[in-house]
Amino acid sequence: MKKDIKIIGSGFSALAASCYLAQAGHQVTVYEKNATIGGRARQLKKEGFTFDIGPTWYWMPDVFERFFADFGKKPSDYYQLQKLSPAYQVYFGINEFITIADNLEAIIQTFEAEEKGSGKVLAEFMAEAKSNYDIAIKDLVYNPGVSPLELVTLETMKKVGQFFSNISKDVRKKFKNKKLIQILEFPVLFLGAKPSDTPSFYSFMNYADFGLGTWHPKNGMYSVVLAMEKLALELGVTIHTNCNISKINVNQNQATSLTVNGEIISADIVLSGADYHHTETLLDVENRMYSESYWERKTFAPSSLLFYVGFDKKIENVEHHSLFFDVDFDIHAAAIYDDPKWPENPLFYASFPSKTDANAAPEGKEAAIFLIPIAPGIQDTEALRNYYFDEIIKRLENLTRQSVKSNILFKESFCLNDFIKDYNSYKGNAYGMANTLLQTAFLRPKLKSKKVRNLYFTGQLTVPGPGVPPALISGKLVAELIEKHI
Repeated sequence: MKKDIKIIGSGFSALAASCYLAQAGHQVTVYEKNATIGGRARQLKKEGFTFDIGPTWYWMPDVFERFFADFGKKPSDYYQLQKLSPAYQVYFGINEFITIADNLEAIIQTFEAEEKGSGKVLAEFMAEAKSNYDIAIKDLVYNPGVSPLELVTLETMKKVGQFFSNISKDVRKKFKNKKLIQILEFPVLFLGAKPSDTPSFYSFMNYADFGLGTWHPKNGMYSVVLAMEKLALELGVTIHTNCNISKINVNQNQATSLTVNGEIISADIVLSGADYHHTETLLDVENRMYSESYWERKTFAPSSLLFYVGFDKKIENVEHHSLFFDVDFDIHAAAIYDDPKWPENPLFYASFPSKTDANAAPEGKEAAIFLIPIAPGIQDTEALRNYYFDEIIKRLENLTRQSVKSNILFKESFCLNDFIKDYNSYKGNAYGMANTLLQTAFLRPKLKSKKVRNLYFTGQLTVPGPGVPPALISGKLVAELIEKHI
């Protein structure tokens, strides 16, 4: 039966859901509060420079291929992909770095050169990681998180011990070199929790990294957003921007309409791809599934302090993706998860998209994105932003042996207050809810409201979790659930 479905938000999960629901024959309308679509994956253009405001890593290309294949399409129908070579570079000190190649064989050789015998160990570790990836991405994550039985298969029963150990413990059993340990622990940070709180089974992220490689869509990640918008429009979806949702209206325990820019718009089904906590504040208290204390108890993925910087020259000794791990990770992690506060000496990440993509910056100039992971819910001031910017620029200059501060044309920043203002993000989180053991699959906030009929949720605070590929999957899962319950 054809339904009138209204979707709140236009991030990856909401756009994915809109495509699946329109394909199923429903009338689908998307409402985005901001002036442009994409949710956290928006774009900044300034003085000839182009920056991805949100995600900059394109991992798990198979998930994108599977999404477009569901509509008889391929990513290449909409955007061009380039595999990065090298994938990324990790700095540990002055003139002390490890470059991660674009293929596993070369990475094994890199490990062996750093720690004798570790090449063979890495090959074995990656075989297990690939096995986990095949189980997780080809099967488990495409479950709606309704029942714990979704996790019980012949394959997962063989690996049950991996759900009760953790990445940090496993990596340290196999490797002694601190640099290699940090590189192997890095991918699970995309899941939003410390490696010591992330089940061993999530080593599949190492296969996503070393096995499948790091890619770049021409013109940045926003190309993927535009591709999904084009697909959605081709399928008949209607998209409205500058539309603020102030209320989800409920009558007799059923979602019946939205209040959009003060106007009541009727709906047979309401689906929210906006922040889950914020979405529930659009309901009267008695219609909310989760209390404030519930959200307070949860482990949230970090927020970020981001800078978008235009340089008037090319930056040397860096790769498209560069990680700066020259300080103690455990101390920084404690400032995010254990005792939330601004870190004294933060690790940081830098992306220089103009190393790969000529469209990212004018000729002879460099576009740079800097990211410092921070705890959600802490204070955010302009003075703090400026202090940390100066600190990481000093370290960049020191570690890469060059002067760059005087070459800055402009800088724009984005932090907790902006995540709250632009995305209604709970405590200003950037990545959603962490994938710890007790926040996995059926233990995450549900795709379907148990209190309000015809109200559904999608995105990084629900199933399957944080990240762009999981967001695409979340959109598919909720669309299937809606079809099942119509």
